Amino acid sequence: MCSYRYERYGGSETPEMYAEYILSQLRSILASYRPDQYRMVKIFTSGSFFDPREVPESVLRAIASAFRGKLVIAETRPEYVQEDALAAFMEETDDGTWKKPLFCAIGLETADDTIRTKCIRKGFSFRDFTEACQRAGRMGAGIKAYLLHKPLFLTEREALEDMVSSIRIVAGYADLISMNPCTVQGRTELERYWKQKAYRPPYLWSVLEILRNAPVHVTCDPVGGGRIRGPHNCGACDKDLVNGIRDYSLTGDRDLVAALLATTCACKKEWEFVLENEKPFAMPLTR
Repeated sequence: MCSYRYERYGGSETPEMYAEYILSQLRSILASYRPDQYRMVKIFTSGSFFDPREVPESVLRAIASAFRGKLVIAETRPEYVQEDALAAFMEETDDGTWKKPLFCAIGLETADDTIRTKCIRKGFSFRDFTEACQRAGRMGAGIKAYLLHKPLFLTEREALEDMVSSIRIVAGYADLISMNPCTVQGRTELERYWKQKAYRPPYLWSVLEILRNAPVHVTCDPVGGGRIRGPHNCGACDKDLVNGIRDYSLTGDRDLVAALLATTCACKKEWEFVLENEKPFAMPLTR
């Protein structure tokens, strides 16, 4: 699914060089923004912030100290959500401002182990996720779960039902849930299937249906929304729906979702037909 592996360094760098790369980014942020200009920091690594091989403990503490008093969301795989690592970070960053000063953001993708293993190859189980939630909870940290809508090999209905089910299950463990409708990235296996007309990104109608059925507020930013490689409908209604979904993420207004689903467009009939008739052995029915 992910092409970020092509964006990494060549491999000749030393651990000290990696540490300096991160610290240089930190210095740039501190020089560009005053602390009173923001309350929250999201650390997007496309990896694991609490992996000591990726972010050495000295760098971890430097970042924590720099953002003391801020609400921090940091990405990580579940196996790196360990009490000693969280304790070291929170010791530096927590000044009592927030009930949960740290949220560990985990790319769970789905609550279904079979889909996560066969369609995504994520490399960990739902039990690994729940155990990470327990460890974070014991340390006073929260959990943000990322879910992936429509990975490879699922029909439109299967993908929709998987997200509805996953959100209901994950809501019992995570404090925050973000759903990412799948986008076709370059040089990936997903792109190869897409070019062979064996994969279609999800309909925006499906995204809205999932948000309407969610028992909790789920944020969603349809990256590439309205484009052929991203979640899209027919092109005529896409822009308004994408903007509406982003507005919903900020407001949590369920009436907005209902209004968007009530939008009149000919492609809604197409989407309904796909939901009823698309089969795993003959998909996708549309592009």
